[in-house]
Amino acid sequence: MNIDLKEKVALVTASTAGIGFAIARGLAAAGATTLINGRSKERVDAAVAKLREALPDAQVRGIAADLATAEGCDVLVSAVPDVDILVNNAGIFGPQDFFEVPDEVWQHFYDVNVLSGVRLSRAYLPGMADRGWGRVIFISSESALNIPEDMIHYGMTKTAQLAVSRGLAKRMRGTGVTVNAVLPGPTLSDGMIEMLHQAGLPANADMTQAAAEFVRENRPSSIIGRAATTTEVANMVVYVASPQASATTGAALRVDGGVVDSL
Repeated sequence: MNIDLKEKVALVTASTAGIGFAIARGLAAAGATTLINGRSKERVDAAVAKLREALPDAQVRGIAADLATAEGCDVLVSAVPDVDILVNNAGIFGPQDFFEVPDEVWQHFYDVNVLSGVRLSRAYLPGMADRGWGRVIFISSESALNIPEDMIHYGMTKTAQLAVSRGLAKRMRGTGVTVNAVLPGPTLSDGMIEMLHQAGLPANADMTQAAAEFVRENRPSSIIGRAATTTEVANMVVYVASPQASATTGAALRVDGGVVDSL
């Protein structure tokens, strides 16, 4: 399958590292003009330079904006008024017991994980509909279906993303625009590495092995028995963003290694 995204403009939020950066790289490799976003100019510039080094012919730009706020989303939309592909990847996670999570943490998770995608979708979908083509992809999680008891506040936001993406797919009926959610499972990203280190893993540990042990202990239903790579997640996103995926909309597409035990 030859995925050609030349002449398409793709925005990937929170894409300076991890899954977001892998998605940006995949879209750029397919020919899309790719926009990298992060909260700080320094990290955005570093990610743009890294991507250009990996793909010298890629068309890449960077926009620094904090998408946890309406003002930050406005900054991004003002800088980039139109896109063809929107990947709502911005998100935060972290284990914390339900009885220790105050209101402000619930609100912050909701602002970052849900409202950022809502605001950007509201800004960009009308233009996609006018042009008769577009892709909006929410990066949800298997935790949307398999709510972790130590991250209930996080799981709630991932489930909310499924509701938004499904509803928007219906709202964009007949426009040529598709809206989907991609649900990664445990993934060996920068965020997972940081979490493992915070849990006491030595700096010189074999991260692939440590991630596999984490999966076996914390997600025993995993069929592959390891963490996915960021590239494996990105491959699904690039396909869903492609013209070849025109009959896929309103879907919750799992890249979870079989963690969710359902048909």
